[in-house]
Amino acid sequence: MISEKNRPGSWHTYRRLLGYAKPYRWLMLAAAVGMMVEASAAGYFTSLMKPMVDETFVARNPDVRVTLPLIILGLFFLRGIATFCSDLGMARTGQGIVRDLQVTLFDKFLRLPSKRYDSEPVAKLLSRLNYDTTQMAAAITEALKVMITDTLTILVMLGIMLYQSFTVTVVMLVVGPAIALISSYVSRRYRRINRNIQEAVARTSQASMESLSGQQEVKVYGAQTQELARFRDLSRGSLRLSMKMETTRGAASSLVQLLGAFALALILFAAGMDAATGKMSAGGFVVIMTSMMVMLPSLKRITNVQGPLQRGISSAERLFALLDEPNEADTGTRSLERARGEIEFRAVSVTYEGQNEPAVRDVSFTARPGTVTAIVGRSGGGKTTLARLLPRFYEPSSGAVLLDGEPLTAYRLADLRRQIAMVGQRVMLFDDTVAANIAYGMSEADSGRIWQAAEAANATEFIDRLPQGMETRIGENGSLLSGGQRQRLAIARAILKDAPVLILDEATAALDNESERLVQEALNRLIPDRTTLVIAHRLSTIEHADQVLVMDDGRLVEQGTHAELLARDGAYARLHRLQFRDNPTG
Repeated sequence: MISEKNRPGSWHTYRRLLGYAKPYRWLMLAAAVGMMVEASAAGYFTSLMKPMVDETFVARNPDVRVTLPLIILGLFFLRGIATFCSDLGMARTGQGIVRDLQVTLFDKFLRLPSKRYDSEPVAKLLSRLNYDTTQMAAAITEALKVMITDTLTILVMLGIMLYQSFTVTVVMLVVGPAIALISSYVSRRYRRINRNIQEAVARTSQASMESLSGQQEVKVYGAQTQELARFRDLSRGSLRLSMKMETTRGAASSLVQLLGAFALALILFAAGMDAATGKMSAGGFVVIMTSMMVMLPSLKRITNVQGPLQRGISSAERLFALLDEPNEADTGTRSLERARGEIEFRAVSVTYEGQNEPAVRDVSFTARPGTVTAIVGRSGGGKTTLARLLPRFYEPSSGAVLLDGEPLTAYRLADLRRQIAMVGQRVMLFDDTVAANIAYGMSEADSGRIWQAAEAANATEFIDRLPQGMETRIGENGSLLSGGQRQRLAIARAILKDAPVLILDEATAALDNESERLVQEALNRLIPDRTTLVIAHRLSTIEHADQVLVMDDGRLVEQGTHAELLARDGAYARLHRLQFRDNPTG
């Protein structure tokens, strides 16, 4: 969150925002030409009021009866073309900017450190991707069109009025400073309210996403009324802010119109004085009145454009603050084709941001190539934190993690992560085909290798039963598959990657016995010849591990083989007795 003190100025933000319009500068130039033609056409039409009145109605000149209508027809035809070009040019620019901003922002999301997602929910980030980018584009295109077109229109009308009567025009300009003061106040208030509205929209989006994602829990625990009340409160807050916005807009608009009426009264008085002295004809007065009537909507639109303009600037400040955040640290210079897989933790401690107590305290161990290291312990003991350090999702607060004798930070991030495959309890699949999910991130994989990986993962027995086999789409996060089937696809993905380091994070914890058996068989094929870290809940699955690390309250309290730790009758033995007492079948 940016403090008011450190918030960049509106012009600085808007200038940076306009930078995203540079690829579309020729479209915007064409649109600007169209806007100038629009304003000029409006001015020329207004100036035609003088001959229309003086020659048609006063002098009764028959020559203008045909020429004036033809001129007006041609003028509006030209203006229609100009309006079409300016609208189309600005619309294409706006849509292009939205696309470019969303691509840039999504790329940023993928490069943010993992800890960044701990401090802000995904729903809130997605609201920036969708809502804020649209608001920013509106500030560049729609607001810019209004400001350019209406400012040009006002200037043209002022020029025409000055030409017709200097006195009347000066009287009219008396109201200008008052309108400027109102616009300045409205601008500041719009900006403040819009910032609050955007935060409220993000909170509402997050709350609704939580409620709908957890709709089964909501129903089982009878919390529909509670969730509805929470959503209603958030919506009521958004409504109050929206009404503040509309009240400000309506009051500013009404006041501008009132000042316009005051100006009209003064103009009528001054025009009467000029007409009495013969300085102004009836046609000249109509020109001035028409010019002023054309100006009033332009003044009103310029006042109201503060809404989308300030929404865009507020959105821009939020997005630019996000875009300016540092990416994942990737300062390593060493390339790595394929690691041997020797992993060493040296006195590693990890303290998460905002936490006083470390999640991991002074942990040291070595995992040799081709061995299985199991990490066990109570929930919250630091097991998953250790695994997160290997792909550098998080960094140690002290100590170091080494791969093949080199600190992880010495390797280029992409090279490091190419050495690691992960299978977790929570499998992430994508709304694509079975084959695409197995070969995720490996575009060079052919269908033969994909099928072999699926066979090794015990996945072909259910893939064969799918309507289109490997080409069957599996829904969002594999929603059309069972938990065991999703796990086997994740294992097939890891087999296909063939990385020298494998992380298994409670990969069978949520499965029934039959699914666990199939998954465990697949894992047994995946594990050989790799350095494997297994975060285990069921101790029966790690009895043959080369070493077992027992974590408790972030500390490594015991280390040894399954048999050695049972013989010591310490923390591991107590966990084992507790688990097998609760589940004698293992």
